[in-house]
Amino acid sequence: MGEYMDSIDIDGLMRQAVADNIFPGAQLLVSQAGRMIFNRAYGLANIYTGRPVALDTLFDLASLTKPLATALAVMVLVQEEKITLDQRLCAIIPDFCNTPKAEIQIQHLLYHTAGLPDYRPYYIDIRHLAFDRRKDALRNRLISEPLVSEIGKTTRYSDIGFMLLEWVIEQLSGQGLDAFVREKVYAPLGMKDLFYIARHPQTKADLPDKHFAATEFCPWRQKLLSGQVHDDNAYVMGGVAGHAGLFGTSESVHAILMELFNAFYEKSPPKIFQPDVVHLFLQKNPSHERTPGFDTPSPQGSSSGELFDRQHTVGHLGFTGTSFWMDLKQQVIVVLLTNRIHPSRENDRIKQFRPLIHNQVMHRLRSGS
Repeated sequence: MGEYMDSIDIDGLMRQAVADNIFPGAQLLVSQAGRMIFNRAYGLANIYTGRPVALDTLFDLASLTKPLATALAVMVLVQEEKITLDQRLCAIIPDFCNTPKAEIQIQHLLYHTAGLPDYRPYYIDIRHLAFDRRKDALRNRLISEPLVSEIGKTTRYSDIGFMLLEWVIEQLSGQGLDAFVREKVYAPLGMKDLFYIARHPQTKADLPDKHFAATEFCPWRQKLLSGQVHDDNAYVMGGVAGHAGLFGTSESVHAILMELFNAFYEKSPPKIFQPDVVHLFLQKNPSHERTPGFDTPSPQGSSSGELFDRQHTVGHLGFTGTSFWMDLKQQVIVVLLTNRIHPSRENDRIKQFRPLIHNQVMHRLRSGS
């Protein structure tokens, strides 16, 4: 795994975060110029059983699903010339013709500029339906959901846009998002610890023989969630969605990011992604706050701290306490996975911790220790 960084301060910060109940457990991985220099696990995966987090513990990645599954699937479709970013939603899914969403382009969904609301609790009504009726019910709601701003004018982070992208991917590939991204990306890279857990409520499917970090006690499911997607809308759809549902380890997240990193710098012949497509998705356009499918550091108060390059960094956060930031200029990747919502989402102290740990990592790297 390699630990060449003088890690006393970083290790101490992580241990203190566990002691201060910022999160029960975590994995922290740091690499620079493609070399992994820090990779450790901390705390507890489950506070009730006392099971510790290990390096192979799987975390509910929550919204890291957006860049690490949905955006990657769109990249594959771009490479296969099945889609372009300026293609209209109506041209792919005719149900949106003759609706206000007809002129939404794929890039609007990826940039979060489609004019869609950020979130809707669709699961409240859909969970009462028979499972085989839920997809149609959800998609009817996506068709009828009113826009809240003009298309292309406002950036509003939206789960709903990525629900639409899942539909687009399914329409163009003829496969579910989970099967498509597994076949086109994860399997060719030999990845076994990055996946969706697709479930049918009437089937007691066995969990993969893996170790999961617990998340929240869900009030309506009446259980502590472990190996079951936390996001309610993703759960009622069987665990597979464009905005959430992916599980993984810090090492599996890092492996995907390294594939993008190597393609970006053309360090080796591309395994999956072509450099021009990677540049399209990872380079910031001055007219947008984000890159397609990825977040970028905000000018003030970014979770990446103050030392990541503002113009050349991409990343994302997940509600469950997960994040990654990749500085393409300084060639630094930091993956921080935690179960901060275990046992309750009311614990949001990670907001103050994230900038501290990223600043500390960058300080250590810059000092050469």
